[in-house]
Amino acid sequence: MTAPTVKIVRTVAELRAQVGAWKAAGERVALIPTMGALHEGHLSLVRLGQKRARRTVASVFVNPRQFAPHEDFDAYPRGEARDAELLASVGCDLMFAPDVAEMYAPGFSTTVNLTGVSEPLEGAARPLFFGGVATVVTKLLNQAQPDLAVFGEKDYQQLQVIKRVVRDLDIPVEIVGAPTARADDGLALSSRNAYLSPEERAAAVALPDAMKAAAKAVAEGGRVDEAEARAVAALTAAGFRQVDYVDVRDADDLSRLGPGPITGAKGRILVAAWLGKTRLIDNMAVG
Repeated sequence: MTAPTVKIVRTVAELRAQVGAWKAAGERVALIPTMGALHEGHLSLVRLGQKRARRTVASVFVNPRQFAPHEDFDAYPRGEARDAELLASVGCDLMFAPDVAEMYAPGFSTTVNLTGVSEPLEGAARPLFFGGVATVVTKLLNQAQPDLAVFGEKDYQQLQVIKRVVRDLDIPVEIVGAPTARADDGLALSSRNAYLSPEERAAAVALPDAMKAAAKAVAEGGRVDEAEARAVAALTAAGFRQVDYVDVRDADDLSRLGPGPITGAKGRILVAAWLGKTRLIDNMAVG
């Protein structure tokens, strides 16, 4: 029996031709932007797209513009053949796999930048990151012109940034957030988990555990600053070498909550910490 395959296109012209034909036939189209190194978390996004639309397109592009010079662009895991096999296995209709020259032609000089929701947390730790994300996602939405696009809540601040860009620039695309996919022990699925040694992978469960305990404490009326401090201590005790942040924030605009108990606010706890050479991020609703 022949294994399923997914059609791969590499140019914007090919992408638009196929999506245009589907839309001309009255079919809704969902876009799932990824940087490849696909895993079950990405496939869950495709499945959600399939529930909302007749056709699904997954883009696979490691975006150089969201990496600082000292970050892991060259080392970021890649494997197009495996990505294509995984997308085919869940019935994804199209894989858009452009090269850098297709996405950023010589002389490219336009960027999309925003303030507010992009500034704290990841924006403070990685100053180039959200400008690169906002630019490439704006391009992908314009290139594919889908009816909806699906992003995981695992990158929660990124999701809020994309929602803001789409709203502010009047881009006619519905942005859908998908629940974080987790391993059995609670660790959020991430392409960068491949960097972890077996010992580090065993220790990594301390991150969701600490986050869950802090979220529970705040939801039960505890002080935000005390819950955050306990989470930092738990991560340090588990072997995390650096904690960039453990913050309870407003779920919509990511403004700071606390330091005391919170009432009437829709909170989100967001965490970023280093285990060995690997930077892990995660988040969870409070309450």
